[in-house]
Amino acid sequence: MLPVSGRILRNFQRLRLTRCSRAQGETKRQMKYILVTGGVISGIGKGIIASSIGTILKSCGLHVTSIKIDPYINIDAGTFSPYEHGEVFVLDDGGEVDLDLGNYERFLDIRLTRDNNITTGKIYQSVINKERKGDYLGKTVQVVPHITDAIQEWVVRQALIPVDSDGVEPEVCVIEPSTTGEQKTKPTQNSVRELRGLGLSPDLIVCRCTTPMEKSVKEKISMFCHVEPEQVICVYDVCSLYRVPLLLEAEGVVGYFKERLNLQFEANSRRLLNKWKEMADRYDRTLETCSIALVGKYTKLSDSYASVIKALEHAALAINQKLEVKYIDSADLEPCRQLDEPVKYHEAWQNLCSANGVLVPGGFGFRGTEGKILAIAWARRQKKPFLGVCLGMQLAVVEFARNALNWSDANSTEFNPNTKYPVVIDMPEHNPGEMGGTMRLGKRKTILKEKNSVLRRLYKDCDYIEERHRHRYEVNPEMRSNFEEKGFRFVGQDVEGERMEIIELDEHPYFVGVQYHPEFTSRPMKPSPPYLGLMLAASGKLQRYLEKGCRLSPRDTYSDQSGSSSPDSEIVDLKLSAILTQES
Repeated sequence: MLPVSGRILRNFQRLRLTRCSRAQGETKRQMKYILVTGGVISGIGKGIIASSIGTILKSCGLHVTSIKIDPYINIDAGTFSPYEHGEVFVLDDGGEVDLDLGNYERFLDIRLTRDNNITTGKIYQSVINKERKGDYLGKTVQVVPHITDAIQEWVVRQALIPVDSDGVEPEVCVIEPSTTGEQKTKPTQNSVRELRGLGLSPDLIVCRCTTPMEKSVKEKISMFCHVEPEQVICVYDVCSLYRVPLLLEAEGVVGYFKERLNLQFEANSRRLLNKWKEMADRYDRTLETCSIALVGKYTKLSDSYASVIKALEHAALAINQKLEVKYIDSADLEPCRQLDEPVKYHEAWQNLCSANGVLVPGGFGFRGTEGKILAIAWARRQKKPFLGVCLGMQLAVVEFARNALNWSDANSTEFNPNTKYPVVIDMPEHNPGEMGGTMRLGKRKTILKEKNSVLRRLYKDCDYIEERHRHRYEVNPEMRSNFEEKGFRFVGQDVEGERMEIIELDEHPYFVGVQYHPEFTSRPMKPSPPYLGLMLAASGKLQRYLEKGCRLSPRDTYSDQSGSSSPDSEIVDLKLSAILTQES
């Protein structure tokens, strides 16, 4: 585990970093740090609390950044098992990081970098590299002070990196030091006692509970943990995560932070939080349900597809639909499962056939790929709305080659290196000798040349887009013409025109595949266009939306803090669903 306990946390508690504010010339400001840590178990909401704190402070007009400190030895999250740690979140710079950074980006609508996720491996690697270069000549390199100082210096340096589109340096940095993940049996007061044993006094104690906390319980925690009752915050279970920032504000944390950190902002500046309230209220009022079959390999743990689920939720909320996700293990769709476990086989196909749309997300490895291909074939033939992401797109190419081009042996060289029809191939620059960080990672440009492309229209007729990638295989460009002769079009390519980025199928309500991962840039108030298209098609509203020019209401445009609007900050018209229902 990272040696953040004690020395590091105490140093940050005392730290006062003075810097110049670009907006105020000679006026000096102090960077404010908010540390979020937990003494119970991992996965109960520390990341959401950290994100929500940042959201309410950003709503007050402050520039906020976030840092996640993790105890593992890995350099990054790129080689993690989805079953063990959930999804690997990818940033603009190609950083493969913890999924909590996805929460930070979605809640705060910011763009982080790989250095916003600190791991034990990164710290030790940086210190060892310095030692090899001779930076510590004459000294014995030790955990204290060299490792602990390296952590502190990293945070101080990274906290100043702008993460908003306006390029202004942050004023507040929310840091989440992760625990080891082991379950604790001691109650809250013993956890706080352990924290005090490190020389730390908590400013706020956030208690997760199923129902609102009784006054007597809050007073008991206050007495045993030696904090005032108003410093005990209750975060009870709510119907949606959108209500957590509102819940924290109702508990008075804005006023507490303003006084404790001496923050400068207007108390009534809440425009962003008002939008969150409107969004949360709309989520509660939504009655119509739209179901999406998620056909994947890691369906036993929903965190494996955290960003995919969030992107679907954002799109569903934008068109006033309540999302129902039907998780289907792709292996259960394969014929062999009918013999081994017939109940699972029939349940899987029943869930697939009863869904309004089909989504095949990214993934790695051969297991379950034939089941995904069967699901794609069913969606294509039944004209069921379909979205394939990364591997999902590649398998859509394989399926069409086998069943429409009659290339029965067609496959990806990832699964069959000796296939007669290698429709998906290894990237030329991929280094097969290593696993970590060897893929095509991060933000890349995709050219949208075809004017009649559905996805181009969903992207507001842009000539190009920039989305995040994470793959080491791609569609074989030499076979492109064979597909397009049959109406299987490659409507998006990279800048050189050699990499196939987007596929669409003619005479189908919505059959789209993308090589990139659009879910990583989806936001609650800015749904991802490919996912929005899937939800519109699945709810029977895509054609009407396209006929109306995909126009958005100016009054629903998300504005920046200066009050001006930008085209890329628009959200879908809140009344869109009602309009489409009336006109259809």
